[in-house]
Amino acid sequence: MRNLMMAILLVAFVGWLLNWVLLPTKVYRDSWRPSLSSTNFNSAYFEGQGTNLLLFSFPVMFMAGLGCVYLHFHTNKLEKKEKAFSSSSSKRTGKGKFFSFLRRPRVISPLGIVTGVELAFLTMFVALLVWSLANYLHRSFGHSHKLKHGIKPWQVKFRIVALMLGYVGNICWAFLFFPVARGSSLLPLIGLNSESSIKYHIWLGHISNTLFTLHGIGYIVYWAMTNKLSEMLEWSRTWVSNVAGEIALVMALAMWATSFAPIRRRMFEVFYYAHHLYVLFIFFYVLHVGVDFMCTVLPGIFLFLIDRYLRFLQSQRKARLVSARLLPCGSVELNFSKCQGLQYSPTSIMFINVPTISKLQWHPFTVISNSNLEPDELSLVVKCLGSWSQKLSQQISTSADHRLEVSVEGPYGPVSSHFLRHEALVLISGGSGITPFISIIREIIFQSSSNPNSQIPSQILLICAFKNSADLAMLDLLLPAGGTPHPIPDLNLQIEAYITREIEPPAAARIRTKRFNPTRSDLPIASNLGPNPWLWLGAIVVSSFSIFVVLLAVLTRLYIYPIDRNARDGSFHYSFFVLFDVFLACTSVLTVSSAVFILRKKQRGSGGEGGRVKSLEMEMEVVSPSPPRPAGSFVGGEVESVPARQVAEATKVHYGRRPDLEGILLGCQASEVGVMACGPRSLRHEVARICSSGPAQNLHFESISFNW
Repeated sequence: MRNLMMAILLVAFVGWLLNWVLLPTKVYRDSWRPSLSSTNFNSAYFEGQGTNLLLFSFPVMFMAGLGCVYLHFHTNKLEKKEKAFSSSSSKRTGKGKFFSFLRRPRVISPLGIVTGVELAFLTMFVALLVWSLANYLHRSFGHSHKLKHGIKPWQVKFRIVALMLGYVGNICWAFLFFPVARGSSLLPLIGLNSESSIKYHIWLGHISNTLFTLHGIGYIVYWAMTNKLSEMLEWSRTWVSNVAGEIALVMALAMWATSFAPIRRRMFEVFYYAHHLYVLFIFFYVLHVGVDFMCTVLPGIFLFLIDRYLRFLQSQRKARLVSARLLPCGSVELNFSKCQGLQYSPTSIMFINVPTISKLQWHPFTVISNSNLEPDELSLVVKCLGSWSQKLSQQISTSADHRLEVSVEGPYGPVSSHFLRHEALVLISGGSGITPFISIIREIIFQSSSNPNSQIPSQILLICAFKNSADLAMLDLLLPAGGTPHPIPDLNLQIEAYITREIEPPAAARIRTKRFNPTRSDLPIASNLGPNPWLWLGAIVVSSFSIFVVLLAVLTRLYIYPIDRNARDGSFHYSFFVLFDVFLACTSVLTVSSAVFILRKKQRGSGGEGGRVKSLEMEMEVVSPSPPRPAGSFVGGEVESVPARQVAEATKVHYGRRPDLEGILLGCQASEVGVMACGPRSLRHEVARICSSGPAQNLHFESISFNW
């Protein structure tokens, strides 16, 4: 059944791509579209937009709905498969080696680290853009002889080029929102998640903004050449609105200008708030392109709207913050209560909002806890670098009422723990980049503790580079604050910590632990849709889109179509078509999502998943000094426990130098070595270059980056 569903999904995807390939051709314009648009059903119930709904919207929504069903069964089977794998000694097959070869880094550039698969798809996408532009121009230049009075042939062709650049930009927009729909089923179907796919959103944003800018400037130049600048202020009743397009372009330029790395990293708040202009941009964009082109880009926006509204509903619940640990390096570990049914994979992230700091700002942070090792608690680490995180640390330190209101979204992460399949594992981090590896090590600890015969990497090497010795406190987080229930059997873990700006160990360090007193309104973090979330998400996707189509057909048949057929002063206002579509889409999503969310909330309440707030005695701040950190000791941990002693024996600290990454990686003798890097761009690029070199055939690279 799963293979059948995947085959159907593949056919639907290929068919959808073929529609994009055929869209700019004469075959589509002269044969397909006229035959589909001429039917009475299409004209009476959809006013011509039914063709694009059928060819471009329906396939993606079908894939999203069926994909949820597939992921439901795939996730359940994957859990059983990983358990079976953990007890076996299976090796990677030839097929697995082939896909590993495709995932090797091929291009390392300012655009990021591009694998062989990504390079192939990027090449095909650029080919689609070139193909579309060439066909649009070839098709339109054939009609350029139909000149208006006073307009020269080259001016007509100039206008055609400007118009077609906008058409091609719409193709980018059809894909733009898929990477940022964090809970959508489309990315997991191809083994991706939103965090690892954010670079695709960035690439598509750069391409589309370039095309739309050329499109807008081209039209302004054309109007200036033909003395028709007054058309910039035109809002046509029967065609697209020029004013709406100009407003949309201004919004796009504001988002684009503030999204470049120098501004985004130094002035994150400017980037963050400017990017919220996307709401206005979408509104004026669809008013400009009209209902026909809106239907071609509708699926991405529709799925993003579902995901965004579900995240909004989750954020309305206040999370139960239990305690916080303030580390000497300035980082803060936040520990939340969670429902035992909430499962997530290592390297997941969670977005948090603290209203007392900012009601609008949401920031992503790495989840370091393990859902199996710590069934009742979820922990994440905040590195205090910017103004928001520094205010958070200050509030935690100075809070007198032991109360902090926090809202969360997530967690979001990969579907499976694929790193367990490697024979050896090398984790390379810089600074706070160690946080995703904490969750990986905890997962390996759980696997080795729960099943002594589990198949985990035979060698685990953690290489962490820090600027100052105070950052060594991050190693205290390798084990949960409450410790592990059992010793760690046969865990071949080696930790090499490098302090680059100091040449001797510090005298001492202190870790402060602060506990909070939650109220009855604070709830444990739970899955947004409860048990079987993929099935419920599929129900929301299918139901909301079906309701949208039905309402659109009814409204068109009973209201719009009679006006168009009987009107004497012209047809129905063109912009009103778009407004009705937007209103019906939002109404469908909000109604269905709210109904499902409330239903699942009531079921969680009756099932006791939310639970009563456990009575917590108000505790004053607990300050626990950490012992001195000599080289080779477990830094800042309580070495009395057996697991902590094992980690202490595996830790070695090097002062005043950087790790020799090339020598370490090329010296790995295992036949299959998983190499994961997280940290500054320069570090990740250096590791990628080493892993893509000729001698490194046994190295399988993966970059973890949360740079927005």
